[in-house]
Amino acid sequence: MKFSESLKKNSDFQQVYRRGTSNANKYLVMYVKENRLERNRIGISVSKKVGNSVVRHHLTRLVREAYRLKEDCFCKGLDVVVICRVSSKDCTQKQIADALYHLGRLHHIMEDKE
Repeated sequence: MKFSESLKKNSDFQQVYRRGTSNANKYLVMYVKENRLERNRIGISVSKKVGNSVVRHHLTRLVREAYRLKEDCFCKGLDVVVICRVSSKDCTQKQIADALYHLGRLHHIMEDKE
């Protein structure tokens, strides 16, 4: 079941950056802000510094898939922006997923349902 949708507007991203809280690890930075909706909205940002469009799109897909697999473990009603760092360029799916779940636990927005 799909609980979330994508953040698309620049103004939505800016609001999460200004009013949200952030945590980071080696590969990702995560900003989280409450949105008072019944679902999450996730935005993924990958800078041109990371690589060409193929690399950036690949990282976006890895983050989106990692989120999708554990979507039901994340709390509802949040705007989440995930920023991929340059060091994430050569990461595997497992490394990206572990980094995403680590940040989810740091923000206390993820409960373990395993």
